[in-house]
Amino acid sequence: MKKNATLFFCQNCGYESAKWMGQCPACREWNTFAEEPKAPSVKGRSMREGERREPVALGEIRSDDQQRLQTGMAELDQVLGGGIVPGSLVLVGGDPGIGKSTLLLQVCRSLSGRLDRILYISGEESLQQIRLRAARIGEFSSSLKLLCETNLADIETTVLKMKPQVMVVDSIQTMYQESISSAPGSVSQIREATGVLMRLAKQQNIAVFIVGHVTKDGTVAGPRVLEHMVDTVLYFEGDRHASYRILRGVKNRFGSTNEIGVFEMTDRGLEEVANPSEYMLSGRPEGASGSVVVCMMEGTRPMLLEVQALVCKTNFGLPRRTAAGMDYNRLNLLMAVLEKRLGLPLSGYDAYVNIAGGVRLSEPAMDLGLVLAVISSYRDIPVPERTIVFGEVGLSGEVRAVSMAQQRVQEAKKLGFTRVILPQSCLAQIKNCSGIKLVGVSAVKDAMAAL
Repeated sequence: MKKNATLFFCQNCGYESAKWMGQCPACREWNTFAEEPKAPSVKGRSMREGERREPVALGEIRSDDQQRLQTGMAELDQVLGGGIVPGSLVLVGGDPGIGKSTLLLQVCRSLSGRLDRILYISGEESLQQIRLRAARIGEFSSSLKLLCETNLADIETTVLKMKPQVMVVDSIQTMYQESISSAPGSVSQIREATGVLMRLAKQQNIAVFIVGHVTKDGTVAGPRVLEHMVDTVLYFEGDRHASYRILRGVKNRFGSTNEIGVFEMTDRGLEEVANPSEYMLSGRPEGASGSVVVCMMEGTRPMLLEVQALVCKTNFGLPRRTAAGMDYNRLNLLMAVLEKRLGLPLSGYDAYVNIAGGVRLSEPAMDLGLVLAVISSYRDIPVPERTIVFGEVGLSGEVRAVSMAQQRVQEAKKLGFTRVILPQSCLAQIKNCSGIKLVGVSAVKDAMAAL
């Protein structure tokens, strides 16, 4: 056998090594190395004189704005930055059963009425299975073509012959190149398959969507280089047993990475949720203590969410803390602020905090709402119904300013709220908001008095 006929690859970041190592020197993860056959070296052909590329000055490059393709789903267009860019490579990841294939099949259905060449390639489902799923979504145009294939060479031949305008590959872990002896889904195969699809997208000006599986920690399976190669990375979030889904952009070369799209899974596929705030607040209890509505910003979109807190006396020496939808350490920090600055004896009480709807929040603007929810539950005094709260809380108990206060207040007013408790320093940013009462606070004790 040839020397170094196999290599060891890190399954997390794609780092190559001639020998097995317990810890990857690149990403510092443990026990991620797997042995795979070494890919054969391919000698590149020399370019002819007419093909050789020369450096070009920046001012000589034409910057014609490309016309984006509207998917017919406003939520998806917003996450993509205004629509599909021809020649882009988009990676869609998410848990099994979350709705990745359903979403892309709906996009193909919407585009098939306006485009004449759309290709859907499936390596996991048969044509009959796709047909059954398509029957729930609706009628499809004849411009959509289906192909069940996993061989990249055959796929490349079909693409060059058909020249589709939009192509979907479901999924990248099932594709393989015959020149590489490792199994489909390995680091070598995923990297090579993505490289082939990227070349097809750029050279043929095809918008390519790739479905990617995720690992147990929620990241796309395969080497980290996969996310670096594509133009856009979208993640489907949410409990697959619940009806709502959140599509979040974590990388986008053609738009913002802070946008989200909200969908609801129905028997006819995914439906857009035009007003996520109203959807998230549906079923909110009336007159219950420990319930506070906060306003968060997801990109440029304000969203109203309910923060629930339950504080009860502990039966053990060490109180229990549980945080669902937020950082556990942030909860402990804010409860320490309440005990130190307001004198509340929370060290003898259990605290359970939940963000209703299953959404996970990390923005500091929810600190004030969380603090007031804990106080409301501790004193068993409900917060007034039509009141929302937002603001960041510091270690000395001060309430600090947050961004986009104007948009948050306007969203609260649109949904019928009549009172907003916000940082005192944000009052100067609010203009033309008649019909809603603004209460500025500079410390946690002021916010508690305002209730």
